[in-house]
Amino acid sequence: MKDGAVPQQGIGRPSVYHAVVVIFLEFFAWGLLTTPMLTVLHETFPQHTFLMNGLIQGVKGLLSFMSAPLIGALSDVWGRRSFLLITVFFTCAPIPLMRLSPWWYFAMISMSGAFSVTFSVIFAYVADVTDERERSTAYGLVSATFAASLVTSPAIGAYLSAWYGDNLVVLLATLIALADICFILLAVPESLPEKMRLNTWGTPISWEQADPFASLRKVGQDSTVLLICITVFLSYLPEAGQYSSFFLYLRQVVNFSSTTIAVFIGVVGILSIVAQTLFLTLLMRYLGNKNTVLLGLGFQILQLAWYGFGSEPWMMWAAGAVAAVSSITFPAVSALVSQSADPDKQGVVQGMITGIRGLCNGLGPALYGFIFFLFNVELNTMDPIQGEYNIDPLDNDLTLIPGPPFLLGACTVVIAFLVALFIPEKTSCSSSTPPTASDEDFEPLLHDSIV
Repeated sequence: MKDGAVPQQGIGRPSVYHAVVVIFLEFFAWGLLTTPMLTVLHETFPQHTFLMNGLIQGVKGLLSFMSAPLIGALSDVWGRRSFLLITVFFTCAPIPLMRLSPWWYFAMISMSGAFSVTFSVIFAYVADVTDERERSTAYGLVSATFAASLVTSPAIGAYLSAWYGDNLVVLLATLIALADICFILLAVPESLPEKMRLNTWGTPISWEQADPFASLRKVGQDSTVLLICITVFLSYLPEAGQYSSFFLYLRQVVNFSSTTIAVFIGVVGILSIVAQTLFLTLLMRYLGNKNTVLLGLGFQILQLAWYGFGSEPWMMWAAGAVAAVSSITFPAVSALVSQSADPDKQGVVQGMITGIRGLCNGLGPALYGFIFFLFNVELNTMDPIQGEYNIDPLDNDLTLIPGPPFLLGACTVVIAFLVALFIPEKTSCSSSTPPTASDEDFEPLLHDSIV
């Protein structure tokens, strides 16, 4: 890259900050739609809203699982910039349809899962422009930016929706999505060196490595990567379900007002930013990747159990603070995975992890919706967002365990914690041949890896 192997596109040299801006704009646009999304979802599916939400997210997650390894492999061959543009465009394509045609909006959300894998390309982009020592911090910065995009955007969306209507919110989100696309076209440079990718779009690639099931079969042959993938699946499954239904849960069961929810999102988001930047950097430096993952899983178990048994508002606030600390898990796992792959395979491995997360994004909401349905927790009304909700007393099934899905999620994370204990520590590279000092030599990040 220092010898000019990367074509001069965009503004400046490729850096983590280009990736940060792309992620922030994409998820800020979607964060604005938090309140209008809940309204449109209930208006379109007044019966069994949780279940229909789970079905929509399930189709999207399945398509993401199928496509993430393919897109990651293609970006290893043809570069990151083009696929950043494709993934952001198709991820944001449903936004204008929210007020035009709700049915087409939800259909597009489901189908957009085939390209909604921006994180896999972003993490590969970050791996291109950082070395191993900087990578965990860079991944934490990207994840913290994702959290930062959700600190204010739901509150801003709720405020604009209350005073000016949902149409303005949808228009603003559409404009921000367009700004993100223009930023990629005009400002984002290519990060993959020319010598590491093919010169023509007609050159075939290894389709076997892009097949998600073939990738999973290969994962099964490597005990280390298999343990990491199982850990990701078991830990992210409850997180995906929690993210899809937690705001409805706070309003319907815990009786939070919309203002309180907006403040809650902001506080937890700010704490997540601190945890994924300063806190994560210190932990990775003094504890290492594996122990940081274990610590994050431990905090996740605590916050899910707290959500499951908590029935008072102060318990939700305390659990939210713990949840912010548990957000260090995924960037630590991403750094751990990146150490097990060569520089020219970062798109494949990150695509594989993103595919597993995509599968969880489908199964998690469906699982949570089904458990809420079994325990007779349903979205029966959508009152205006101002004011407190006066709900009926909870059913007898819910008095002992107010949030059954969260308790089940805590159990799955306990299993993930036990699996993560068996992930081998990174051994010293001294037993391997030392890398040369040349900038043009691309040595494996983990010399004793069997990947």
